[in-house]
Amino acid sequence: MRKRDDIDRLHDEIRELVDDLWQVPRFVAGRRGFRPNVDCIRSDDPPALHVIVELPGVDPASIRVVAADRVLVVAGERCRPPLNGRYQQMELEYGAFQRRISLTEPVDTAAANARYEQGLLVVELPIAKKAPQRARVTISIGGVR
Repeated sequence: MRKRDDIDRLHDEIRELVDDLWQVPRFVAGRRGFRPNVDCIRSDDPPALHVIVELPGVDPASIRVVAADRVLVVAGERCRPPLNGRYQQMELEYGAFQRRISLTEPVDTAAANARYEQGLLVVELPIAKKAPQRARVTISIGGVR
């Protein structure tokens, strides 16, 4: 593993820790924007990483999914519904978002697929059998319902 990879991974971990700090309730009121929750699961048969992103209320057409060099980026926007009136309570978060998920293993981005169902984006990234090319790949989303 190259030294630069270690530095990039540490940078991503620090960014995630800072993002998580903003999830603490006392800071939520001062934060603006939507930050979806993410799970990443490694399966053995077949060997793959499965990334699940909570995106309720997000138009699937606004979601961009890009995989590059052990990083998956999911970006888009959750728009506030056009309602007239005064808010009596305001807890839901809206706005542009971007999540960078560090991948623990090299993946075959050419065989990756994604689907969006019931507010969940599920990205499947097969584990690479050989060292992948350093290329950035946009993953199209199927199964939109």
